[in-house]
Amino acid sequence: MPQPPSRTKFYKDKRNGKVMGVCAGIADYTGFDVTLVRIMFLMTVFMSGGSTVPLYFIAGWIADNRPEGISSSDEEERRFWQGVRASPRKSARQIHSQFRDIDRRLADIESFVTSENRVLAQQIDDLR
Repeated sequence: MPQPPSRTKFYKDKRNGKVMGVCAGIADYTGFDVTLVRIMFLMTVFMSGGSTVPLYFIAGWIADNRPEGISSSDEEERRFWQGVRASPRKSARQIHSQFRDIDRRLADIESFVTSENRVLAQQIDDLR
């Protein structure tokens, strides 16, 4: 059975790309605007005398195409996965903190439901 595509892996994005989709893939991976990535790439080409062009084609040749099932239309989900790629430990701490908060709230609800609430019991008896 094939392994599902990873949301933390770099993929080239041919659908949004101009040449091979490497700049569009970098933009998707980092969360930067694709135009900014393209401008930065062109600046590095001119500043390096063209020595980065072979690196671009090597990246385009080695990198996998972005799978169809990995695209997300939800902006919040895209930001989440970009955050995971940028700082996995920070993302894990945030998720852990959110689970602790949910656990605390559930414990508060459980203690309220299971505790003796004499006022509520009296109101129920009055309704009978």
